[in-house]
Amino acid sequence: MITSATNKQVKYVRSLYRRRVRNREKRFIAEGTRLVEEALKAPAAPASLFYTPDMAESPHGIRLLDAAGSKGVECCQVTPEIMALMTDTVTPQGMLAVVPFPHLSIPEHPRLILILDGIRDPGNLGTILRTAAAAGVDEVLTLPGTVDVYAPKVVRAGMGAHFRVPIGACGRGADMQAKLEGYQVLLATATEGVPHWETDWSIPTALIVGGETKGVGETASHWATSRVRIPMAKKVESLNVASATAVLLFEALRQATCKAG
Repeated sequence: MITSATNKQVKYVRSLYRRRVRNREKRFIAEGTRLVEEALKAPAAPASLFYTPDMAESPHGIRLLDAAGSKGVECCQVTPEIMALMTDTVTPQGMLAVVPFPHLSIPEHPRLILILDGIRDPGNLGTILRTAAAAGVDEVLTLPGTVDVYAPKVVRAGMGAHFRVPIGACGRGADMQAKLEGYQVLLATATEGVPHWETDWSIPTALIVGGETKGVGETASHWATSRVRIPMAKKVESLNVASATAVLLFEALRQATCKAG
């Protein structure tokens, strides 16, 4: 059992709370039984797993530890005090894993791409990723200015989305513009454009969603071939960015489902 805060493995986990270290190591933290379970289902096994004595005695913990052992994951027991040092939640669940960045396959011809420009709130980003996975988005791309997708708060809010939908970073240059060639590129706005239910989502589409305060940057707005909006009741100006994205993506899913059926 690890009991010392100076243990090198404890220090390593703590270092992964820094974006620079995550990018260098290509690893992030999956905290809690739900995320550990998702990580164990992923093609690439976690690099290591840490758990408390209470977790080792619980039915769920036993199942997860058995699954980790079958995949050859290094499992280390730690005291509750050390677990508290290794997490950034108020009430840790007693289990976390160090996980490699997922490398999920992207369809040869993605039907729906989500581009995020300047999403700064970790909770919003995580919720958007979770929604993207549920709505069948083929690829999520983040532009500079968006919070790190592997930040712990984003990962927790994503609830396993990182293991289900391909997520990548992109720039604002010619390569990105070339990638969008042949796509209907929709820019989500609060007041302009076609209502989302009148938009044809059945054709290859890239949806651009901007940040909570500044919205979409000038470069990304130039990529748009059309604008889309969500009609709302009078006296309501806008929705939370995560809520608005969910409305748009599920309309895309609805149309795709109706067409397939």
